[in-house]
Formats: sequence, C-alpha cells, structure tokens
Amino acid sequence: MKIFDATATEAALPFAGLIAALRERFAAGCEAPRRHVHDIANPALANEGAAGQRMTSLIMPAWIPGSCYGVKIVNIAPGNARRQLPGLHASYLLFDARSGVPLALLDGDVITARRTAAASALAGSYLARPDARHLLVVGAGRVARLLPAAWRAVRPIEQVTVWARREAEAQALATQWRAQGWAAQASTDLPAACAVADIVSCATLATEPVVHGTWLAAGSHLDLIGSFTPAMREADDACFTQARLFVDTEEALEKSGDLLVPMQHGVFSADQVRGTLTTLSRGLATGRQNASERTVFKSVGNALEDLAAAVLVLETAAG
Repeated sequence: MKIFDATATEAALPFAGLIAALRERFAAGCEAPRRHVHDIANPALANEGAAGQRMTSLIMPAWIPGSCYGVKIVNIAPGNARRQLPGLHASYLLFDARSGVPLALLDGDVITARRTAAASALAGSYLARPDARHLLVVGAGRVARLLPAAWRAVRPIEQVTVWARREAEAQALATQWRAQGWAAQASTDLPAACAVADIVSCATLATEPVVHGTWLAAGSHLDLIGSFTPAMREADDACFTQARLFVDTEEALEKSGDLLVPMQHGVFSADQVRGTLTTLSRGLATGRQNASERTVFKSVGNALEDLAAAVLVLETAAG
C-alpha cells in the first residue's frame, strides 16, 4: 500500500488535471451512498465541557464497480481548539474493488480542500462568463486560499479581491497571493466588492447571509461552498431571484440552508434547479445562456469527488 502525505497528495493534484478528472467521473458516474454520521462520546473528558466530550465521525464511501473502492473518514472534534489542534482531521483509503487489497492511504484534508475548489471551478467552466477576469473570494480559510488557482484553470482570472470577517486575515491572504504573483487586494467593503466582481466565490462557515443579491452585478456568477447543513447560510433570498441555479448533486437541496430557506420562502422550487454537475458534464443541461444573466452554483460535496481525486493521485504517482 502506498502512503501519500499532505505534500505528496497536493503535488499529485494540479487543478487542471483534477478538474478534468472530476468532469470525467461526474459524466461516467459511480456508486456513492450517503455519508454515515457517527457521534462519538468521550465521557472521560467531562472536565473539558460539552465541546470536549463529543466527536463526530463522517464516513464517505464510493466505488467504481470492478475497479476501485474508496472511503474517506472525517473526524470533527470541537474541543480541539483547547488542545491547540485543528478541529477536523481526514484520511482517505483506496482499495482494489475486486480483491479488497489496499492500494493507498492519502491525506484526506488535502483531498477535501482541493476537490472542493476544483468542483466550483468545474461548475464555473459552464456557468461563469468566458471573459470573467475579476474573482472575489469571501472567506480566508483552507478552501478560500485555493480558489484563485482553481478558477484560473478555467477562466482568465487577472484580479483577485478577498473579504473576510477579520480584516487581518483578508490582508494576510492578499499578501500571500501577491507573493505568488497574483494582482490581489483585500476589501473592507463587501457590497462594493461584489458589485464589480465577475465571480463571487464564498467559502465560509456563516450561519446568516453574508452576500446579498442586490449587491451582485448583472452577468456575474455566484459560487456557494460553505453551507453544508440546514443551519448554515452564505446567501440571502435575493441571490436566487431571477438567477439560474445549479447544484453539485440533488442532495444539496436537502442539506444546505442556502437552498432550504429560500425554498421555504417560495423563492424557487426544487424543479427550478437547472442542472447538476452530472447533467452539465454529460451535456444534458445547458449552462450559461448569455452574458447578462446571473448564475448561482451551490455545492455540499460528494464522495464521488474524493474518489476521483484519490484515483488521480495514484495514477499520477504511477506515471
């Protein structure tokens, strides 16, 4: 069994190749059952408070019949902040689906972050204007840092703006991007930044809307990454008004507060979603139709994406 640490996993997942792999896998399909969620109690840690007494473990399997089988295990420990540890740890195991022989152990954090950014760019290859050059990143976390590189693989990005709740984090990220050669700047005025951006890509853990539809320019594309539970929202109802909406999978309609709340308010219905990454990749759904319409893409993540990334790492290593 090959072992790929964070550095090796990242090196094997350049965005151009990863986006192509996702497009191919969404078009071909695979078996991807819904994730298992397990609540792990730690009663011995009562002295750490409620957060320290529980860990949530997510198990996300996917397989290509007769080929490969993979499973990602994600452990979320809210009490880790007190231990000066990251709150999330993930590992990915890849097997031969015929024999069950383990093929590889990979860094699940890197796979998750890079496939998430790549899925947004894949959607954007169908939905963002071909001449989109100005990217606004909302958020400054692990996925947000990767978005300019992912988007440049599909659109001629020339300018990057970043906004975050903590101004210092936005400034630090803009400085990091400039060191990498980007024309990047931090903004403290999110409405103004939204008004001039061709693409607005949100990667936050917000529970209340951060972006408002009245701020968005005609012809812009809104990419919503962060809301993966019913209690989370990055966009208000107006973001979806008179916009063409796409999702990564239909499961997003059951998981994300970004979609559930406006549907409850009657802003749109499930049958008004114009397509998924599967129907877009298969050519069964029409993406952007003209330069003036607004498009919205909402993702919650899928085990298919993890499997495609893990297979690509193994194939890249094999040469």
